[in-house]
Amino acid sequence: MGKNLWALIYVTMMILIIVEVESSLHRVGGGRYTWNSDVNFSDWANHQRFYSGDWLYFGFNRTRHNILQVNKSSYEQCVDNDYIFNITRGGRDVFQLLEPKPYYFICGRGYCHKGMKFAINVLPQPSPSAPTNLASTTTHLIPSNAITAAILIFTFKALLL
Repeated sequence: MGKNLWALIYVTMMILIIVEVESSLHRVGGGRYTWNSDVNFSDWANHQRFYSGDWLYFGFNRTRHNILQVNKSSYEQCVDNDYIFNITRGGRDVFQLLEPKPYYFICGRGYCHKGMKFAINVLPQPSPSAPTNLASTTTHLIPSNAITAAILIFTFKALLL
């Protein structure tokens, strides 16, 4: 049983390595610390293509700025007290775009009125054969949670037999 167990673990690990979803890291504003009022975020966002599974990276001074995910109405009116999610943690924060839908982000503390906001439309993950233009993003491979869970369940069931 020992050799069969190791063979099963090896095959499972190889499948997990092979079955991956491509996602990208988008540096908001185009740089390392560009979540500030000197950047045209609408222009930056219009030159990006976002897919479900992608990540947003925010670099900023957290004593001065914050990052709030808001609804469309709060985005348009720069309302920061009824947000969906406060992304702000330490000044180098990430947010994963989990669903294909519109997302709206603002900086509170009065900076939204100075242009620190952007809206994006997240698309479904393209099929593996479809070419994408990710020239301004860094690609990372991240295992798909659903596929990983299915493979692990299969492995554990096989071990119990």
